[in-house]
Amino acid sequence: MAVVLLFVIAKATKRDFSIDWKKHSGILLLAIIAVFHLWIQVTGLKYTTASNTGWIIGITPVFMALLGYLFFREKLRIINIAGIIVASFGLLLLIGKGDFSKIDLISNKGDVMVLVSAFTWSIYSLVNKKITFSYPPMMTIFYLFITMAVILIPFNISGEALYSVIHLSGRGWFAVLFLGLICSGISYVFWAQALKEMDSARAGSFLYFEPFITIFTAWLILNEQITFVIVLSGVIITTGVILVNKKLRSL
Repeated sequence: MAVVLLFVIAKATKRDFSIDWKKHSGILLLAIIAVFHLWIQVTGLKYTTASNTGWIIGITPVFMALLGYLFFREKLRIINIAGIIVASFGLLLLIGKGDFSKIDLISNKGDVMVLVSAFTWSIYSLVNKKITFSYPPMMTIFYLFITMAVILIPFNISGEALYSVIHLSGRGWFAVLFLGLICSGISYVFWAQALKEMDSARAGSFLYFEPFITIFTAWLILNEQITFVIVLSGVIITTGVILVNKKLRSL
């Protein structure tokens, strides 16, 4: 669905569809990262709540800052390192539900998988930024989704999958259309454009809003309970993430 939408928009805006196969090696890498990212995040959601997922994904800017330091020599000051520690504390508080002794990879596997997906999204963002230096963001995402479809289709062709699609409810089709057209088609292009226009740390800072939107939506639509520990953990994580991306003129 996202591919069709992007094709129509690209045609209407007279985009160049010519293919540079040298650049497509980067798009193939990006597609592999994106497929793994989506698989591990969707699987993780089966074992945790949408609220927890929102806060854990909110730690993505921390990973982006660390990867920026390791691969792009972006500076990490003392206040940024303090932010990493604070955000990590909030994350552990959230996963352990206020009790650090409850943290283990088995009972908290959903949270752990979502945490890994936050890391893979950071890698995706940095690779995406590299590619959009030489490829327009919209065409990057257009060819990315085509490549992802080629990778995924062989693993999803089955009678059971076809039956599930045919018998989707109206609510199910609404969710598919929303995810396909808005969350994938439109949002991925906007994110790619943002990464092209600004540095990764600044772009990542806009992810501060995601946990709050996720928690509100989970409460409104899924009737998930918002506990004091979840709110406290979220505030600590957000504080840490803000510190990670804070730039001081002098220290």
